[in-house]
Amino acid sequence: MTQQRLPPLNALRAFDAAARHQSMKAAAEELCVTPGAVSQLIKTLEQHLGVALFVRVNRGILLTDAGKNYLPPIRNAFRQILDASARIAAAPASRVLTVSTTTFFASAWLIPRLNDFHARHPDIDLQVVTNNALTDFSRDGVDIAIRHGMGRYPGLQSEHLLTVSVVPVASASLVATLGMPANAQDLLRWPRVHDEKRNGWQLWFAAQGIEDAGMPKGPAFDDGSLLLTAVTAGQGMGLLPVAMVEDELAAGRLVRLADEAWLEDFGYYLVWPGRGPMADKVRAFRDWLRLSGAVSPCAPALG
Repeated sequence: MTQQRLPPLNALRAFDAAARHQSMKAAAEELCVTPGAVSQLIKTLEQHLGVALFVRVNRGILLTDAGKNYLPPIRNAFRQILDASARIAAAPASRVLTVSTTTFFASAWLIPRLNDFHARHPDIDLQVVTNNALTDFSRDGVDIAIRHGMGRYPGLQSEHLLTVSVVPVASASLVATLGMPANAQDLLRWPRVHDEKRNGWQLWFAAQGIEDAGMPKGPAFDDGSLLLTAVTAGQGMGLLPVAMVEDELAAGRLVRLADEAWLEDFGYYLVWPGRGPMADKVRAFRDWLRLSGAVSPCAPALG
């Protein structure tokens, strides 16, 4: 089936103006063009439709039967365009705030606190999407993102939100095979499961005073729940947020290999486009995060 082309919009405007004034000259004055230009536009429209829309009389023009039938739906279409444009122009700026975050942060931190955000900002509708990849703000329709890492995002602005406590854990079966480590030095020989950037273990060993932790070998995952599954399956020891492994530790499926630690530079960051002013709804969300972080049981106060 051949797709029918729409008539040129300028030709439709010329047709509407000429029909109202019954004069090419008056239509030309309204449209700020010459009478010849109006005549040519109408001729183009008639060629497109394959029918005559006007007949010339002594001092003006009259609609043909085809023109009379064609005019009402054209005027209705213009009226709908005007009404829709007026509604859009009068409508307030969108209050839907789209936040992209990791699955773990959304489930363990953000969602339990959403009632407080809605109470403080009832006019903002929050839309949460989960993704671990760095957001393309120009394409993904995201207003602001929360990511876990070192906070280095070229071309974007970032602000440290919070650092969760992490703990090295391994499956009970792996501990039974390798033995319980006496200290951090003993863990250098253990197989490791990594975060996506493969830098979590390097930071943890450095915090224990061990600068050379060796090559970051072993599988890596961009999602904390997948990393947890790999650790539970005995593929290596993992460095995970305490809140994520509490149930596994209590059930005996995982074993804590050392005390929890705070890796200050390795935390959650708020990320937004580096150009242009921050929208009011984005600023409201950022300010709320600062306030909520100050009373978070799993993080120090936001700066």
